[in-house]
Amino acid sequence: QVQLVESGGGSVQAGGSLRLSCAASGLSFSFYRMGWFRQASGNEREFVAGISWSGGNTDNADSVKGRFTISRDNAKNTVYLQMNSLKPEDTAVYYCAARRSGSYRDLSGYAYWGQGTQVTVSG
Repeated sequence: QVQLVESGGGSVQAGGSLRLSCAASGLSFSFYRMGWFRQASGNEREFVAGISWSGGNTDNADSVKGRFTISRDNAKNTVYLQMNSLKPEDTAVYYCAARRSGSYRDLSGYAYWGQGTQVTVSG
């Protein structure tokens, strides 16, 4: 079955960096668009970043532009989210998700989701 497993979360001071990874299995990874979403306590899940099959096209939420970078390695079936200049408002559970086509920002179009990894930014 399809599995998406996030890793790399943790606690960091404001201004610090983290790199999230999402390892995929059970699907033809290079045929899927990938997205990162986050959900803070009491809030709805929101789009963070998306990347095309080849990695040649990306989209980022305005709140993370210039700070977060999404990338992928199709040989390793893995998508990454490099997070720099972290702020307390970035605190959330971060999820990766996979879809075959359509808008990166539309949550309802994603077929597969990971279990999430917690990111906590203090200070």
